[in-house]
Amino acid sequence: MKVIVIGAVAAGSKAAAKLKRLQPNWDVIIYTSDYNVSYSECGLPYYIAGAFKDAQKLIIRTPQDFEKQGVKVHIRHLVSEIHPDKKELLIKNLETDILFTETYDKLIIATGASPFIPNIQGINLQNVFTLRTIEDGISIKNAVLQNKHAVILGCGYIGIELLEAFVKQGISVNVIQSSDVIMSVFDRDLANIIQKYVIQKNLEQVRIINNDTISHIEGKEKVEKIITENDKEIKTDMVVLSAGIKPNIQIAQNAGIEIGKTGAIKVNSKMETNIKDIYACGDCVEKYHIVAEQPCWIPLGSTANKEGRCCAINVSGGHDEFEGVLGSAVTKYFDFTMSMTGLTEKQAIKYGFQPVSVIVRKNDKAGYMPDVESITIKLTADKNTRKILGAQGLGQGDADKRINVLTSALLSKMTIQEFFGNDITYSPPFSTSIDPMLTAAQNLMNKFN
Repeated sequence: MKVIVIGAVAAGSKAAAKLKRLQPNWDVIIYTSDYNVSYSECGLPYYIAGAFKDAQKLIIRTPQDFEKQGVKVHIRHLVSEIHPDKKELLIKNLETDILFTETYDKLIIATGASPFIPNIQGINLQNVFTLRTIEDGISIKNAVLQNKHAVILGCGYIGIELLEAFVKQGISVNVIQSSDVIMSVFDRDLANIIQKYVIQKNLEQVRIINNDTISHIEGKEKVEKIITENDKEIKTDMVVLSAGIKPNIQIAQNAGIEIGKTGAIKVNSKMETNIKDIYACGDCVEKYHIVAEQPCWIPLGSTANKEGRCCAINVSGGHDEFEGVLGSAVTKYFDFTMSMTGLTEKQAIKYGFQPVSVIVRKNDKAGYMPDVESITIKLTADKNTRKILGAQGLGQGDADKRINVLTSALLSKMTIQEFFGNDITYSPPFSTSIDPMLTAAQNLMNKFN
């Protein structure tokens, strides 16, 4: 049996390694257009920030590691076409430009996602970057160490992590954000808190320009300045495009594989596509949102690894199902944590719920402890069923562990009353006597009543 995996960052490399362990006598082959396999994209901003010096630390497994396991790896090879009727692939060696075909018995598509690149003048100038690969990270870090001014277009998870990295390296940064707040994945009331913190934290180094975007980039060979849609002119040494990502679906779509309503590859819980013997996993595929009970597209490295494992088990002849996602996520800006799970209030409205929310600001541990910090929790439940829909947590204290507490409640589809009975640990160095999340639950029950 020959199984080919297209792509190998998180999902593809996990699928290949797991499959070879399950079926050691099968031929498992990876083709990737990248220079590396099995590396942590999520660690790139921290490498740029200087948390560690060697970018190679981000590599989890090398091609040689896979070869020792019996998995054949072909880097710098682009799979350009899938022919399901012949179970055949058209592949281009990117180093030699030679085209050749390869047959398969089963196929795993793990083509991931790519940064969104706006169609604007000057986009191809030197020092205009996106961040996806290790090579991108090295290029950005080299530019940061040689320059003093940067523009970041878009400030979601990657944007805010890059902002911290640039500030740590002494760079002055202009953030251009198309919405009226940064981190707009959060509800506006919490995103306002985030933006206020960022500005106050680095008043002299950071400027945030809301409700605007880049019109064009100017320079001779290298970027020299950007002009915004609102006619702001900003001199800069470098630009990083962080305005979102999109799933890499073209090769699948051209092969007749069904694309879901979110714009990503449609798969079932076994990671099967609509074409027999073709599976897909990772950032290129659509997910099922457990709370909304509808398709969604939330690309995360943790999810990609789970999907890769599930895919391998089913390809090998076993049985496993990936039930879906909650959208759980966390990041930080210096000592300020931002975390969420489930649906935000605005997402809940979009999915047809009638959300009711409370916001609680409380210490993360007993007030007399020397390291006590404040956190803000927003808890949301449905008006009709009183089932919990989601939560968001911010602050310099332990906000993320409160969000993690709620994930099991969301999986169990608990009502707010059921969750309030949760026996959460207490000790002065770890929590207040009534945990902030339980205080939020109590306030929400009072609001219902």
